[in-house]
Amino acid sequence: MDWSDSMTDVQGLYVSLRRKRGFFVLLINRLNGYKMRIFLRSLSVFSIVMFASACSSVQQSDGGGRSYSESGMASFYGDEYVNRQTASGERYQHDLKTAAHKTLPFGSVVRVTSSDNGKSVVVKVNDRGPFVKGRIIDLSKSAFNAIGNSTSGLIHVDIEVIP
Repeated sequence: MDWSDSMTDVQGLYVSLRRKRGFFVLLINRLNGYKMRIFLRSLSVFSIVMFASACSSVQQSDGGGRSYSESGMASFYGDEYVNRQTASGERYQHDLKTAAHKTLPFGSVVRVTSSDNGKSVVVKVNDRGPFVKGRIIDLSKSAFNAIGNSTSGLIHVDIEVIP
């Protein structure tokens, strides 16, 4: 189907709407030729954007006890990141219980539990990362120290979003 076929369809629509004398008749009377093509393209783009936004979702707890959880390796931010801006716009402070996760929404509250000793800490996601293969979360230094020893650098953890 080329553009002339679709213009013929639009003209057929015009004829049928003209008989009904509604709002669309007034709109189509004002849009002809080039303006009609721009209108149809804009309508197509708008439809695609609305469809795409309707299909997107954020995984959250459904209230039935199910929530997001994951297991893997955790690391912590080094001291060189203190006072740098995070992806959420906040400044990183190693004494706050914060974390970086690749996909969880900013502001998500996450319980991080060490698989080695069972200790846990609750953190708020305010940054993106880690961008190292095999790691699932970057913790602030104080959060990491609450569940493990920072001299080890890495610790195996289980994370769970708290609704």
